Amino acid sequence: MEILIGIIFAAGIVLLVKAVRMVPQGFEWTVERFGKYTHTLDPGLHLLVPVVQAVGRKINMMEQVLDVPSQDVITKDNAVVKVDGVVFFQVLDAAKAAYEVSNLEIATIALVQTNIRTVIGSMDLDESLSQRETINAQLLSVVDQATNPWGIKVTRIEIRDIQPPRDLVDAMARQMKAEREKRANILEAEGLRAAEILRAEGEKQAAILQAEGEREAAFREAEARERLAEAEANATRMVSDAISAGNVQAINYFVAQKYIEAFKALAQAPNQKFVMMPMESSGIIGSLGGIAELAKESLGLQQGGAAAKAPAPPRAGG
Repeated sequence: MEILIGIIFAAGIVLLVKAVRMVPQGFEWTVERFGKYTHTLDPGLHLLVPVVQAVGRKINMMEQVLDVPSQDVITKDNAVVKVDGVVFFQVLDAAKAAYEVSNLEIATIALVQTNIRTVIGSMDLDESLSQRETINAQLLSVVDQATNPWGIKVTRIEIRDIQPPRDLVDAMARQMKAEREKRANILEAEGLRAAEILRAEGEKQAAILQAEGEREAAFREAEARERLAEAEANATRMVSDAISAGNVQAINYFVAQKYIEAFKALAQAPNQKFVMMPMESSGIIGSLGGIAELAKESLGLQQGGAAAKAPAPPRAGG
């Protein structure tokens, strides 16, 4: 009798365990009645009918990440690259994720790998290396639409690495080096051209300023010569007027000044260090005497003209 009671007690404990179910947070469990899906258990404590009802699948409802294995992909320009990535997804419908696909993770990885080959195969190598955001967006759109019947939401797909062959990497490095050297040569040539332009502009401005300076100097020199000529003319006129007025000493001063200036110019000449010239005073005095005679004749003419103009004196007793 005691054995029977023990058996009944143990069976009651087993049935109680089977009937009471506690679903942890972040998971949902499906319930099956005789093998057929009936409903889904949310996180918390639930009671099931033993033997009649049973837990079918335990589905993780949190966002999950899957590694996409590396695979060889042929680009549009026949370059073979190795591509891998990661996929982030979250189950939205536990029943569909449990019963619409046999193995959710494997199916998702296979779908992503297939679409990676499709997307990258439609691009050139340069495009596939430089347009990862475009590749990620196209993959996300296609894969999310394809996995929608499975009750999951693909939130993000990231291409982690695109690795070209080694020889192709070396060729790209040489090409990049050549492009950089080309840009450096272009910049250097542009710098030299700018320097030549600036130098030519400077020489042009200098030539213009020099020409303007020479023109101003020539103008000043011509003005000085003109003033000197005017001064000489005024001096000559004054001497002539003095001679005409009867002042013989004026011409002596004038001739003596010119004589001294001539000797001064000879003494200051750069190619003359020693000058020997006969300085006969009689020749100079003779020239001065000749000039004096001319002055006397001019004075006599002036006096004769004055006498002719003067009125005759009155006669005595007459």
